[in-house]
Amino acid sequence: MSDAEDLLSEIDALEAKLKEARASITRRFIGQERVVDLTLSTLLCGGHGLLVGLPGLGKTRLVEALSTVMGLKGNRVQFTPDLMPADILGSEILETANDGSRMFRFVGGPIFCQLLMADEINRASPRTQSALLQAMQEREVTVAGQTHTLDPPFHVLATQNPVEQEGTYPLPEAQLDRFLFQIDVSYPDRNTERAILLATTGVHEDDVHQVFSAQDLINAQTLLRRMPVGDSVVEAILDLVRAFRPDEAGVSDRVAQTVAWGPGPRAAQALMLAVRARALLQGRLAPDIQDVLEMAHPVLIHRMQLTFAARARGESLADLIAATAQGMINGGAAA
Repeated sequence: MSDAEDLLSEIDALEAKLKEARASITRRFIGQERVVDLTLSTLLCGGHGLLVGLPGLGKTRLVEALSTVMGLKGNRVQFTPDLMPADILGSEILETANDGSRMFRFVGGPIFCQLLMADEINRASPRTQSALLQAMQEREVTVAGQTHTLDPPFHVLATQNPVEQEGTYPLPEAQLDRFLFQIDVSYPDRNTERAILLATTGVHEDDVHQVFSAQDLINAQTLLRRMPVGDSVVEAILDLVRAFRPDEAGVSDRVAQTVAWGPGPRAAQALMLAVRARALLQGRLAPDIQDVLEMAHPVLIHRMQLTFAARARGESLADLIAATAQGMINGGAAA
């Protein structure tokens, strides 16, 4: 069997497992299939996700279901203003042995898991938020000069309430860039909310079941990186990311007058993985230009900032991304 046939066979097997996983998750997180697909894509890409939405929309419920279905050891940290970095990373404690000798022993915090749910991450101080930076990028933590490696796979799914609410701290730009996707969770429509009422207010609720193991997920992440990507898709990714840098030659007047700073190379890397994940979830061997268009918003929205004047005018990054992406995909001038 050729390498191409092997790849196709492996993708077919993975697609079947993903279909089962999605069906199990949606029994607990009803409706909003796009949110489910984006969280699954986050894990398939080996990245971290930031779920943004008001309280009570099921973000915690989604992460808990995902942990069970993907067979990952999960921990949850409720971020509060008084939370300290050691509460997440762990600390060294002084132990006294039977012979009277003393020594320091490191006790790992909740970050030593495979799927960390950072609940309401923007309620903690910037100092505590930054405790996740090394773990999210290098998959290791350093405490008291000693580096401790996190076992693969390691993912952070953070939830965030809108920053307009009191008692929140906006995430710093460096940390936002570590999140592969920003996943916006909105209110359900009427029919979905009716289904939620019927499913969650009775005596019994549907249970989720494990579909993947940690090793299965690692294998899927490797398989995703083997998926072919055509030159036209690669060029579209580069064109799109570079189109939002206000100092880049040839950008549209709207971008130059609206964007304070644009996405860096990490955004292009994220988009390259994201289009593969979307193709995989839809049962296709390779991504196309439409995948670039569809994944532009979750990849770029948190990696850009409007100018003060643009915010005063009521400009929206979401509208800018949609208009610019559509214009480029169609081969026309950026909006």
